[in-house]
Amino acid sequence: MAYKTIYPFTNETLKEYANHTDAELEQAIASGHALYKKWRRENNLEERKAQLHKVADLLRRDADKYAETITKDMGKLIGEAKGEVLLCADIADYYADKADEFLKPQVLETAAGEAYYIKQSIGVIFAVEPWNFPFYQVMRVFAPNFIAGNPMLLKHASCCPGSAVAFEDLVREAGVEEGAFKNLFISYEQVSKAISDKRIAGACLTGSERGGASIAEEAGRNLKKSSLELGGNDAFIVLDDADMDEVKAVMNFARLFNAGQVCTSSKRFIVTEKNYDRFVRDLVEVFSQAKWGDPMDPSTTLAPLSSAQAKKDVLKAIDVAVANGAVVEYGNKPIDHPGNFVMPTVITGIDKNNPLYNKEVFGPVGEVYKVKDEAEAIALANDSSYGLGGTVFSSNLDHAREVAAQIETGMSFINSGWTSLPELPFGGIKNSGYGRELSELGFTTFINEHLVFTPKAVVEKHKA
Repeated sequence: MAYKTIYPFTNETLKEYANHTDAELEQAIASGHALYKKWRRENNLEERKAQLHKVADLLRRDADKYAETITKDMGKLIGEAKGEVLLCADIADYYADKADEFLKPQVLETAAGEAYYIKQSIGVIFAVEPWNFPFYQVMRVFAPNFIAGNPMLLKHASCCPGSAVAFEDLVREAGVEEGAFKNLFISYEQVSKAISDKRIAGACLTGSERGGASIAEEAGRNLKKSSLELGGNDAFIVLDDADMDEVKAVMNFARLFNAGQVCTSSKRFIVTEKNYDRFVRDLVEVFSQAKWGDPMDPSTTLAPLSSAQAKKDVLKAIDVAVANGAVVEYGNKPIDHPGNFVMPTVITGIDKNNPLYNKEVFGPVGEVYKVKDEAEAIALANDSSYGLGGTVFSSNLDHAREVAAQIETGMSFINSGWTSLPELPFGGIKNSGYGRELSELGFTTFINEHLVFTPKAVVEKHKA
């Protein structure tokens, strides 16, 4: 597997990186395991809290530097990249601030005696992370596990090695102990070897269904805890009483942020008959205003896709959809530039027999579905193998929440596009994976809830 930074705006190879050897992988596992044992003996929580705050400080101080690294790796707009870096700082501070609260023993009610459970680390966590948020995806695993006392090994996407190296350098500069975090440029065969190692306690992946199935299989075979965040085909439901000006205001962010390369971006716009025609007009207008160009230029509003292959995949998905009866309302025209640009495209007329119906398109493509009423909207939203996120628009917030509760998904956003904050749990159901990251739920993903129970008779005897 070749790890190299190929700038998506020019398709120029900026830097290549050598793979790590089996011996280096062994050293990383051994170092992480030794540190886990040390932390179990000595705790060192106060030091880890201070170090994680230092990570946050460095991210804010050098946000422009890290943002450029992200953009050069995978092409996102420089402003979006900087926002990602600052979000990572917030996540680091959040888990450092919440450490004592999240690690506090939990008392259990029982008439049989006295009981509580303590929250303990379990060991080294192996993470396989994607390219679309090269810092954020890593931070949301690193921060909670670092605080918990679980060292982390990383296999990052092969197209964003610069970000992987920068994150490791960041952690080192913050004074974090050797073994707490290690980036590894390794093959998938070496990933399997690592997960099967008895010193690895858990594995997580954000990525494709195929990749998730592979990691889950390896983890299950070796009886390791695992967590998966996979794809999404999120529904954006517009009910009859939706404020269409409010809807229009979030269209760009909901679908074109990061050039549409977001698992939780709105991909299926499900609109009742009353608002359908206006919605299509508004979406075409919003998409037509996107300005493609150099992602390092703050005036650019549409970034290139992450790779030449990503561009081919999106264009192929559009062609297959059209060949099966879909209608292009706007877009699907070539952009004459060596970068990996795809023109924002609006598609309608997709039926259940169309391959696009149950396919996640990772790019600036909006699929619009007309439905008769709310019941049909809910049924269509749930007719998917995915269940990551989704949006419901209505002028009645209580009713919007009632509709959201009927959607088979892990996250619902009311009158807004998707969002990600340190305190909000992130994850899905169905083929979108299992487990949660961020919030306290993300903290407990790889935690041992260790019961301590003293029978009533023993308690009374020792009180006497």
